[in-house]
Amino acid sequence: MSRFTFPPSIPSRPVYGTLAPRKAAQHLMIADAEGAEALLDLAATAPEIMAQAHVIFIPRHTGDALADKLRATKPAILHIGPSYPATVQRIRRVLSDTVMGAQIYLAGTEGLIGQAMREALQAGIPMAAIQSEHRGSVARRVQCVHCKGITEEVMTDPFVCSHCGLNLFVRDHYSRRLAAFQGVCIDAEDPGEVPEPVELYK
Repeated sequence: MSRFTFPPSIPSRPVYGTLAPRKAAQHLMIADAEGAEALLDLAATAPEIMAQAHVIFIPRHTGDALADKLRATKPAILHIGPSYPATVQRIRRVLSDTVMGAQIYLAGTEGLIGQAMREALQAGIPMAAIQSEHRGSVARRVQCVHCKGITEEVMTDPFVCSHCGLNLFVRDHYSRRLAAFQGVCIDAEDPGEVPEPVELYK
């Protein structure tokens, strides 16, 4: 099962729901990996909205299987992208062309949801028109507060910053502006005193 129940945390930590169909003239759906499962559930609940849906899907490790299932729902437009960086220009263009009252559906990893939500908000889409559902990996996108570099797919706490090499404690504090969690040096006062890394949420 690709769903995960996140433990209670601080207020800035994102909270995800379950995608639900809403009436609108336009539906933009953005998902990666197992996020496609959330879109498939949505399509099963309200197949009629797919005829108005522009779906942008990044398969990642899931290959063609979920892409083929999405194609079978017959969305108005289905774009398969190789990665988020390679797809972001299309996302920006589609967001710039959205009509008033459009609905945005985001599903998949926290990295995808956070970055796509940032783009939607910057394009002037109101928060009330954006839904998100987490599916799949619980890896985090983390910014080092010291060098400002961002490391993708962080699965352990602490971890080594991929930019400056500091040992970072992964905080639950989340920056919507950066679409990233924050990492703080864990051994600043006692260099080398670093606990063994443990998998997030274990």
